[in-house]
Amino acid sequence: MSKEDKNINVEDPNVEDQTTSNAEADVAEEKNVKSPEEQLQDQLVAEKDKFMRLFAEFENYKKRTTKERIELFKTASQDVVVAMLPVLDDFERALSHIEEDKEAEELRKGVLLIYNKLVSTLGQKGLSKIEVNQGDAFDADIHEAITQIPAPSDDLKGKIIDVVEHGYKLGEKIIRYPKVVIGQ
Repeated sequence: MSKEDKNINVEDPNVEDQTTSNAEADVAEEKNVKSPEEQLQDQLVAEKDKFMRLFAEFENYKKRTTKERIELFKTASQDVVVAMLPVLDDFERALSHIEEDKEAEELRKGVLLIYNKLVSTLGQKGLSKIEVNQGDAFDADIHEAITQIPAPSDDLKGKIIDVVEHGYKLGEKIIRYPKVVIGQ
C-alpha cells in the first residue's frame, strides 16, 4: 500500500464517525424542534389547563361568598336581638309581679299582650328560648353555672336547682346561655 492509500484509509473512519455524529445530531434536533402544529397543540393544552383551574377557583369563590352571605343574613339581626333580651327579661319579671296583685288584672292583660307580641316578633327573626327546668342535668356546653348550693335532696346533686336567667338561641347559635344554680 502506498502512503496515499494509508491516508485515505485512515481518513475514512473519521469521515464515517463525523457523518454518523452529524446524522445523530440532526435527528436529535428534529426531535427537539416541534412542528408549528405541535407547538400550538401544547399551548392549547396549557391554556385549557389554566382556564380550568381559574374556573374552579372562581366556582369555589362563589360558593364561599354565598355561604358567608347566608350566615350574615342569619345573624345580621343578632345585635338588635341581644339588645332586646333585657327588655324581654323585664317583661317576664313584670308579669310575675303583676300576677300577685289581683287588682291589676287589666294591667296584667295589657302587659301580657305586649309581651306575647314581642316574643312572637323575635321568634319570627329566629329567636328561641332554651328550655331549662329544675332537675335537669347540668351541661357546661349549654348552661352557665353562676353558683352551687347544697342540694336539698340527693337526687338533685349535680343537677339544676334554679334558673336565674333564661338562655336564648338565634337560629342554631346560642346568643345567651341560661344562668343556673346547681346542687352540690
